[in-house]
Amino acid sequence: MTPVELSRTVLRAVRRAVDDGELDVVVPGRADVAPPGPGGCGDYASNVALQLARPAGQPPLRVAEIIRQRLAQSDGISEVVVTGPGFLNISLRGSGDALVREVLRLGQRYGHADRPTGQLVQLHAPHEVRAVVMMDAAARILRSQGALVRTSCVARPEPAWTDILGVEVDAYGTPETPAPLDANVRPAPAPPTDPTPLGRDAARWALLHPAPHDRPRITADHLVQRESNPLFRVRYAHARTRALTRNAGDLGFHAEPGDIDPRDAQAAVPDTAVPETLVPETAVPDTTALRNALADHPRVLQAAASHHAPDRLARHLVTVADAVLPFLVAVLPRGAEKPSAAHRARLALAEAAGAVLAGGLSLLGIDAPEHL
Repeated sequence: MTPVELSRTVLRAVRRAVDDGELDVVVPGRADVAPPGPGGCGDYASNVALQLARPAGQPPLRVAEIIRQRLAQSDGISEVVVTGPGFLNISLRGSGDALVREVLRLGQRYGHADRPTGQLVQLHAPHEVRAVVMMDAAARILRSQGALVRTSCVARPEPAWTDILGVEVDAYGTPETPAPLDANVRPAPAPPTDPTPLGRDAARWALLHPAPHDRPRITADHLVQRESNPLFRVRYAHARTRALTRNAGDLGFHAEPGDIDPRDAQAAVPDTAVPETLVPETAVPDTTALRNALADHPRVLQAAASHHAPDRLARHLVTVADAVLPFLVAVLPRGAEKPSAAHRARLALAEAAGAVLAGGLSLLGIDAPEHL
């Protein structure tokens, strides 16, 4: 069950409670689900009971229990626990398999809106390189969420901004008849240093990764290929996932989503004919953080679009990269191992992470290389 499907399942549980007369509320249009916070448990958590308590005229814990009883009977859900003031903590059956299948089905469009929403957003920026690049990235993210976006700048962008940084602006200048704008993109300006010598990818990352109120650093540090460079970690993680797919093809197997159990690796090693010194180290790192990051991707895109904040997406990609990199060493068979269902499931999870990284970088206007 994907986060979108789970959200619909929660709403169906609320609707059944209303139909049964236990809740007297208007069923909301959506129910947010996210990885559980401190003190939570399970795969996802929802605060829908807290939102409905006041309209229902009942304590949040009572509302949560009413919804819990119906939610626990839904297909694909193994357990629902109420914690804190009324959070619903939901455990899924085969959650990893469903999540990975959903990401692989949608590819780089995972987290995008299914159809246009009809929302019209006009973004307007001063004639300043960071503001224009941030506006360009915000427009890309908004369009991924189904919005129709028009961008404008108070003056024609510099040729290097369009030719090197890949900025696209629909209009420039001050309109003769002032009109209210949906947003004014005005982050802390970049320092006087020209970012274009860094090239498109590093320059855009340098301008987009810091929070809007933070002043960016335009230095060659964004070009170094080492662990201290967040952009390198993100692009390297993506390139590694693509390399694993190629290597798996050479070994004669492909990705197939499935629940990953570190103990599955032991089944791939024959009981005999393999000296103990040749048995590979097949311990699989815990994938909870990685799965949570992948599941959180649609919410991050929605938040980045709503707040016109590409930096939220950039930092999320670093989280995904840092979660997947320790896992990648356990994807392929090692030593005498033969490809098994466990390896196919691990490869599927790695490919899902690669799709999220590639899709996120694309929305930031940054290339996701196949080789690095």
